[in-house]
Order: sequence, then C-alpha cells, then structure tokens
Amino acid sequence: FMSFKKDLTKASGASLSRVKIGAAIKLSRETAGYSVDDLSVTTGLTEIEISKIELGADTDPAKLQRIAAALQVSPQTFT
Repeated sequence: FMSFKKDLTKASGASLSRVKIGAAIKLSRETAGYSVDDLSVTTGLTEIEISKIELGADTDPAKLQRIAAALQVSPQTFT
C-alpha cells in the first residue's frame, strides 16, 4: 500500500492539471444546466469523449475549444 501511495505522489503535474481541467469543465457544464447528453448534441462529441475529458483522461485542445464554445465560456476557464 505504501509504495502505491508513493507512486501517486510521484504522478506528474500534467496528470493532476488534466484532472483539474476535467473538473472545471464538469462544473461549467453543470452550471450551464447541461447534461452530458446535452453537451454531446451541442458539441458533436460523443458522451464517452465528454466523460473522458471530465475525468482528465483526454485534454485535446480542439475538443476543449468546442466545449468552451458550446458553454459560451472562454477556454481559459478550464485552466
């Protein structure tokens, strides 16, 4: 267990910031009153793609731009 915890501590800052970006996107989506399905329809991204982005597994700048436009917020909102 201890070595697992050390591995988490060593996780790169990049992965942590991706999780933060995902959380910011989810918060923006919920604030706008959008479900994942609503955002999917508006952006043309699949619900799976949006879920991966919100979990921090995908931070493709083009996808983030589409989400920002759909939510009518600046992409900088997510960083």
